[in-house]
Amino acid sequence: MGRGGPLGGDVLIVIDGETLPARLTLGALAELEDRLGEEGLGPLLERFEGGAVRSKDIAALLAAGLRGGGWTGTEADLMHARLGGGATTAARHAAELLIQAFRLPE
Repeated sequence: MGRGGPLGGDVLIVIDGETLPARLTLGALAELEDRLGEEGLGPLLERFEGGAVRSKDIAALLAAGLRGGGWTGTEADLMHARLGGGATTAARHAAELLIQAFRLPE
């Protein structure tokens, strides 16, 4: 499971009853930047820090992170999936992906 589970950078997300690893690899971050276009990652990080996160931010982050973990689905697939824990848990997972991606090594 990647880099050693949740403490190694993975965030575990339950989709349609299946637990999947998610991580924002360099490729996943590049995909996310492409998805965000001109906006880039800066405003996304600011929205999370300021509590103004949007549902499309959460979906984009989760989809990129899941694909970084090996999932082959699309953002559209994710929008129609049943997420374990609901919207609040999805937002928490998205925030954790950002924290894991930008956390400095100890």
